[in-house]
Amino acid sequence: MSSTSPLQLQGLPIEMRLLLALIGAENKSDSTEIPDALFDETDWNTFVDLAKHHRVDPYLYHRIKNSPDPRIPASVVKYLQAEYRRNTFLMLQLSGEMQVIDNHLSERGIRALFLKGPVLAVDLYDDLSLRTSCDLDLLIPLQNLPQAEELLTSLGYVKDEYIHTVLNDWKWRHHHTAFYHPVKNVKVELHWRFHPSPSGEPDFEDLWNRRRISTISSQPIHYLGREDLFLFLVSHGARHGWSRLRWLLDIRLWLQQPRDADSLIALLRKHGYYHVGGQALVLVSNVFGDPVPGDLAHMADLQRAKRLAQDAVFYMERVVNLHTNPVPEDVDRFHKRHLYALMAFRHKFTFVISFLFPYPEDAETLPLPKALHALYFPLRPFLWAWRKMAGVRQ
Repeated sequence: MSSTSPLQLQGLPIEMRLLLALIGAENKSDSTEIPDALFDETDWNTFVDLAKHHRVDPYLYHRIKNSPDPRIPASVVKYLQAEYRRNTFLMLQLSGEMQVIDNHLSERGIRALFLKGPVLAVDLYDDLSLRTSCDLDLLIPLQNLPQAEELLTSLGYVKDEYIHTVLNDWKWRHHHTAFYHPVKNVKVELHWRFHPSPSGEPDFEDLWNRRRISTISSQPIHYLGREDLFLFLVSHGARHGWSRLRWLLDIRLWLQQPRDADSLIALLRKHGYYHVGGQALVLVSNVFGDPVPGDLAHMADLQRAKRLAQDAVFYMERVVNLHTNPVPEDVDRFHKRHLYALMAFRHKFTFVISFLFPYPEDAETLPLPKALHALYFPLRPFLWAWRKMAGVRQ
């Protein structure tokens, strides 16, 4: 085990510092060492809101229940207990729906890997009720997407038609379609890739060959292999600025499991996420006070990983919610720069080149028959300039 250079965390709200201390405490003695000042200065309404924002309220309740602390108001404990019970019910519902969907997919010969949700709760937390999840994410081969969408529609799901496309750019500019069941109140995301382009990731066949079978039910539910799961979790968390503490908690618990460090390092290097893995290790070490595992320490020693980790503190200090529009302008600007900084060089090159490929906005600016859509390539600079000038006039 080794330690990393400390991050500048002085800007974190007092409630955030208490939340981190309580979650990081491994036992009652650790909890009693938390300074009284953190409890005395905490606004408990803000504390509860923060726990909900970071999606760690059930895990926090579990910690408090096992290591009671009289400095926490009874009303806060009661509220967290109610949220814990509510989450348990929701996760049981998601688990049941996951099995229904997987069974229908299997009957049609469609292979599926569940990415998060109930399988992740059981794998990392060893308890369905300790991790929150609002939807089901599953990865399928792209060629099976039409059949899978038809299946969900037949089960009563309604597709969110938010994707606008030209020249089939949806296959790489997007990474999933979303469905919602109005009666069951369940959301399902059908992935054909982990993330939007540019991103490096294993193809489905490799992921399928390394898959694991979850113990969540008697029927086989397939999910990512251990090292593939780390790749997915760090790339997903980084892409969202680690703006939810839950994602760092996932990494912390993953690090407590057995792993093949050599295979993991090779996987991260191959797909351009070695420095992103280092960012996650630096954050976990600083946020929870855990030493970095010795077999992965060189990742956390990267100066680039440390810089990216410090950048991610921005999201914690401001309690950023990237999923609620409109995102504040300063946050949006910072996030775009941060996403670019996260990219490996080859991904940056792809990102820049992708601007030359037509966008759906080009087709909206100048509608052309589908047979003439190739003309959007030479027309794109002019259409882009036209939109910019029109925006200035407005």
